[in-house]
Amino acid sequence: MKKVLLLLAKGFESYEASVFIDVMGWNFDDEDGTTKLVTCGLRKEVEGSWGIKILTDITVDQVVVSEYDALAIPGGSNKYGFYEDAYNEMFLDLIRAFHNEGKIVATICVAALPVGKSGILNGKNGTTYNMGNGTRQVQLREFGVNVVNKPIVVEGNIITSWNPSTAIDVALKLLELLTSRENADHIRKIMGFTK
Repeated sequence: MKKVLLLLAKGFESYEASVFIDVMGWNFDDEDGTTKLVTCGLRKEVEGSWGIKILTDITVDQVVVSEYDALAIPGGSNKYGFYEDAYNEMFLDLIRAFHNEGKIVATICVAALPVGKSGILNGKNGTTYNMGNGTRQVQLREFGVNVVNKPIVVEGNIITSWNPSTAIDVALKLLELLTSRENADHIRKIMGFTK
C-alpha cells in the first residue's frame, strides 16, 4: 500500500486538494487498490478558501513520516491566510522530514513556496504561480530556487507546478511515481482526462 499524506494549510484551494483525493481514490477503488490518502493539518479542522472546512484524519504532530510514501500539498489563497500555516515552522519541518527520508513531495501552484522556504529546493529547479505580475515566481526565486517557466517541473522527488490548471496532471504524475506510468495513464483515461 502506498500512503499519501495530504497536507492542508489554512486557505487551501479545494480544487487542488480534491485532485489528490480523487486520483488516489479512483486508483484504490477502481484499479489496483494500492493507494491510500490521509488528510493532515496543523489543526484537526482546516478552513480552506471560500469557507470550505475539512476535518482532517490526523494533525501534523501525529505524523510518522516513515509510514508514508509521499507528501501532497495543494496551494491556497493569501486572502484566506494560506501563508499563516504554510510558513509555520511545524509545516516546514514536515516538508523537510519527508524530503530527508527520500519521499516524494508533490505541490500545486503556490504550495511550492513553503517547499522553497523549507530549503529543500535551494539551488534546484522549480516553478509556481505564473499569472499576474509574477510576484510568486519572484518569491520562489528569493528562496534560492531556479524558477523554470514550465507548467510542471519534476526535480528529483519534488514536483512543482504553475496554477490550478496543472492540478490533475500533478496528481496523476504523483500516482505514476508511486505505481507506474501505465497505471496512471489508465486512471487518466477512466477519469476522462485523456490527452
